[in-house]
Amino acid sequence: MPSPAQTLNKLLATGEILIMPCCHDALSAKLIERAGFPVTFMSGFAVSSCRLAMPDTGLISFGEMVDQARTITQAVSFPVLADGDTGYGNAVNVKRTVREYAAAGLACVMIEDQLSPKRCGHTKGKQVVEFEEACQRIKAAVDARDEGADILIMARTDARGVAGMEEALNRMKAFQEIGADILFLEAPRSIEEMRQFCSVVPGYKMANLIENGLTPVLPPEELKRLGYTIAAYPLTLLQATISAVEDALASLAQGKHPEGLKDFEMVKDIIGFSDYYREEQRYKS
Repeated sequence: MPSPAQTLNKLLATGEILIMPCCHDALSAKLIERAGFPVTFMSGFAVSSCRLAMPDTGLISFGEMVDQARTITQAVSFPVLADGDTGYGNAVNVKRTVREYAAAGLACVMIEDQLSPKRCGHTKGKQVVEFEEACQRIKAAVDARDEGADILIMARTDARGVAGMEEALNRMKAFQEIGADILFLEAPRSIEEMRQFCSVVPGYKMANLIENGLTPVLPPEELKRLGYTIAAYPLTLLQATISAVEDALASLAQGKHPEGLKDFEMVKDIIGFSDYYREEQRYKS
């Protein structure tokens, strides 16, 4: 059986753009897999929102993220990428983060160059570390991979919103030369900036598509033409969940039963009752 990282590598090598809805827990990941998508990404914003009901401003801990990752990878069989934030400390911490994320069954870990405490790349107040420190983080992550952690490294820069596009491109080029497997330039402001990134930096690249965010939300085929390999939708399912729950609560508050709910039998099947009953029957005398 190929490992999650090996499976992800094969998907990247096909040349097709990977449409990647992002998850926040085991159920959302399972629904993504059931819908036929090839990969998912454990979004730090979404996990912080759903696990803590708190903003993505560095409040969720390394231990909580690793624990969430384990529950997700145990629920699905396709590759799961995940947010590793700043690596939770210095370069030595970064190496531990990469090793622990690999041990949790993840296919890829994203390490970024924000100053801790980090925050969502499409919100105000973020800052980045100096160029050399940013490179050392990615080097530590790549070293951990090369020393045996079976996981890919996604290198992210948030420099576009802090120091400008030129600095962001310089960091992306450096991260690629260090050995990052996937590159992520957060929050380009236009199609031209997206095209510039793809044209001047080699390697696999991810587009981060937040509804009403800073980056143009383009169709997958257009992203592929620009040069992207992955189209990530980090908050789409979280937004859909909040909308559906609020609609159901509004109906109940009016004394009505919510419409359009999944049939109970279907819910049981999604959760895994049928598999459980079959397994249970094996051990009955």
